[in-house]
Amino acid sequence: MLDIINLDHLVLRVKNPELIKRFYCDALGCTVERINDKMGLTQLRAGASLIDLVDVKGEIGREGGAAPGAEGHNMDHFCFRVRDFDANKITTLLAAHGIKPDEIRERYGADGYGPSLYFRDPEGNRVELKGAPTRGLGS
Repeated sequence: MLDIINLDHLVLRVKNPELIKRFYCDALGCTVERINDKMGLTQLRAGASLIDLVDVKGEIGREGGAAPGAEGHNMDHFCFRVRDFDANKITTLLAAHGIKPDEIRERYGADGYGPSLYFRDPEGNRVELKGAPTRGLGS
């Protein structure tokens, strides 16, 4: 059996890598870790994890078929665990980037129940931000 520690990285196939890079860096505080123009790959640091942005027109991206859009996504959503989940601060920050999140609700995640909200990034990928647990695992 494997001993999985945490999420290492996720890969988003994107139509406009620069737009998505700016959003994740400016709105969510990610940083650029590496860029491989030949492959069409930009890797962003998100805490202990990476977000790989694969340009659908690049070497890797062409292998994955059609670009993401309203009728088809590459995943349902991914979730960032946020250290200090301040609902007002988060919604204000997202609004400054033209994003209106869904309502905040308590949801179950890797460390138990806690506050979370969903929103869509500029290319329609669904993102969840989740706060510290208010109830433990299995509650």
